[in-house]
Amino acid sequence: MSADAPGVLDEAKLFTARLQAARARPYLATALFALHTVASRTVPTMAVDRHWRCYVSPGFVDRTPVEELAGVWVHEVSHLLREHHRRSDRVAKERGLTGPAERLRMNIAADFEINDDVYGDGLPRPEGVVHPEILQLPTGQLMEDYLRQFRLGPHIQGLAWLDCGSGADGREREWDLGPDGAHGLSEQERDAVRFRVAQGIKGRPGNAPEQWLRWAEEAFHPPQPWRELLGAAVRSAATAPGAGEDYSYGRPARRSAGLPGVVLPALRRRPPRVCVVIDTSGSVSDAELGSALLEVAAISRAVGGRRDLVTVVPCDAAARVAHPLCRAEGIPLLGGGGTDLRTGFAKALRTRPGPDVVVVLTDGQTPWPEERPACRTVVGLFPRPDDSWDEEDPEYVPDTPPTWARVVHIGPG
Repeated sequence: MSADAPGVLDEAKLFTARLQAARARPYLATALFALHTVASRTVPTMAVDRHWRCYVSPGFVDRTPVEELAGVWVHEVSHLLREHHRRSDRVAKERGLTGPAERLRMNIAADFEINDDVYGDGLPRPEGVVHPEILQLPTGQLMEDYLRQFRLGPHIQGLAWLDCGSGADGREREWDLGPDGAHGLSEQERDAVRFRVAQGIKGRPGNAPEQWLRWAEEAFHPPQPWRELLGAAVRSAATAPGAGEDYSYGRPARRSAGLPGVVLPALRRRPPRVCVVIDTSGSVSDAELGSALLEVAAISRAVGGRRDLVTVVPCDAAARVAHPLCRAEGIPLLGGGGTDLRTGFAKALRTRPGPDVVVVLTDGQTPWPEERPACRTVVGLFPRPDDSWDEEDPEYVPDTPPTWARVVHIGPG
């Protein structure tokens, strides 16, 4: 769309449209009224920045019906709630995407993601709205998925006008007031708005589309980069004071010089030894067992790639043989019965030489040792619904991992 002619922003019309948007999408009302509007003659239509300011063209408001303006309100606030600016920055870094053209592609992909939910049910769909159907792409996908499926070219030249602002693709605009400008929300305030919206969606889920329900669930339980967390937990345990340390006569202690005729050993750090206990009980799926072996390989990288210093103990109700990781591709994950990882701990601690770190990969349906082991412990928990526990006893509730263990929740992907 073309830039507007100079004029005064019709706030009454603009805010009437916002009220209509809130009535049509009541679960987004908190976010809609958290946006602070800024009149701008340089913005093509309406655009947002990452600080929750909404820049509005007076000319665009004058020539757009209230019903369509209501849809634009929902569209722009959806970019912010789904953090398209942050996701675009992450994708740009991961895939090496640079320049305004790639940011335009991210804006288009972000629009594909949200426009499925914006229109209908009281908000008319304007002619020419950006939608995955224009590129014969499926609906219901995420921005990151759409980015892999199209490139800029003549077939989308008609979308070159599109500009939802830095809040949609992360690229700063000339009209942005920046982090120190007036009326921007702090990071804590932005998080509070998202939480309130997610709380409203989960409280009355019948009013929200599936995509918003999924978003609300993730807002309450944000996905964690668990592989990085697991690796960091293992590295932290392996490099902590006392881990991988032993006395050696290979280099006498300097204190020996003060004791003629006496040779004292020096404290030397050696590569840490790690024992991985894998839960092979019937409640752990084959896919999770396969994932566990992948994590064992990642654990070996976390301690310097010394596969010979990592052993694996399959365990259900009884611990199996401790296998060296140099045979990881042939390790038989036998089991399928009940669960008692206390036997796995005992087997791990009996291996010689003893481990500096014990890593347990489990769904948590197990009793735990009553006493803290002499070495450090990291627990990787496979996800389970709150109501999934059933160890042949409907009232069975498993104990949570002990406080002396570092716990990392293992997610999908």
